[in-house]
Amino acid sequence: MTFWGWAKGTQQVVDAFNASHKDVQIKFEEIPSGNAGGYAKFSNAVKAGNAPDIMSVEYPQLPDFVNQGALQDISAEVSDVKPKYPAGVLGLVELGGKTWALPMDAAPQVFFYRKDLFEKNKIEVPKTWDDFKAAAEKVKKADGKARIATFFPDDPSVLAALSWQAGGRWFGTEGDAWKVTINDEPSKKVAAYWQDLVKEDLVKVQPSFSQEWNAAFEDGTLWGYVGANWGAGVMKGNHAGQSGKWAIAPIPNWGTPASGMLGGTTFAVSKGSKNTKAAVEVVKWLTGSQEAWSARLSSGTSSGFPAITDLVPVAAKSFDASFYGGQDIYALFSESYATIQPGWTWGPSMVQTLTAFKDALGKVGSGETTIPDVFDAVQTATVAEIKSRGLNVAQQ
Repeated sequence: MTFWGWAKGTQQVVDAFNASHKDVQIKFEEIPSGNAGGYAKFSNAVKAGNAPDIMSVEYPQLPDFVNQGALQDISAEVSDVKPKYPAGVLGLVELGGKTWALPMDAAPQVFFYRKDLFEKNKIEVPKTWDDFKAAAEKVKKADGKARIATFFPDDPSVLAALSWQAGGRWFGTEGDAWKVTINDEPSKKVAAYWQDLVKEDLVKVQPSFSQEWNAAFEDGTLWGYVGANWGAGVMKGNHAGQSGKWAIAPIPNWGTPASGMLGGTTFAVSKGSKNTKAAVEVVKWLTGSQEAWSARLSSGTSSGFPAITDLVPVAAKSFDASFYGGQDIYALFSESYATIQPGWTWGPSMVQTLTAFKDALGKVGSGETTIPDVFDAVQTATVAEIKSRGLNVAQQ
């Protein structure tokens, strides 16, 4: 089986599979993350007829690849494992009544913060977004160079998750047409909120996972990170010298505990695979076996949260949480997962939609545009893109 992916700990999972299976072996190729070139590589491989049997596809991009005809319908092969998945996450891999992939993980939002610095400066961990702004002001007052978090001009997936959390619905269906509401009221509320933080210089404006972003953690000028569960492994891996100084809290909310999902990965079988049944059995093992999750999290680089709830205890046992002072972070992830807002749907052109966001958001830091204006522009661009693909769009 050929398999392309990039999720942390995947090589260790593949090694565990190959060591325990004699009849099937996985040939794994680690490719750049999807938006960093992985999806373009996969699309080109599908067109050229040399795609891998199994491909790592994040939830937002799955409808796009289904729309392109790049993936196989695996409904018949996965009927036995579907009951293991919560309906909300399973719904993200089902389109048109068919199942196109199996979820590996879920990605509930959380807030990482420097516990030592918050306590030293008597700053309460924010529970609401109003609290978050107040805390941001206190961080800046305590240290003029420090900020509570970062606005990422290159990562619209964060804004998508925050819109999801606020009750936004970027996509839906109406009869045989797509309904596109990227600039709906909850999403514009999120946009205006972050625009205010940027305008008042209460957050840093830096590219995600960049050298300057990591440097700000190291020099103590970045006291928090609005992310998701998988960030626990990233922070632990990148800032080992700050072990014991960090803690994780629920994502601030708008008055009622709620979460969106920031990322998350599925494994799909490409349309060119000649070994569909065997490929699906491999995917079942990669996503749903205790051995796979133990190998992934024991790598020390991944803090993935299994989409299959029964596997969460395996993940919790396998991840060394000493970086977070021994905090039971998987209990927190579970609480956040339980508050993910239902009803979110990803659209058929997310690669284009996220690219349009990225192109426009880059001008926010310089003041050339505002985040609310970006939402309006992307709404228009996405409707045009979907129509250009010959798909129906409902009147707004």
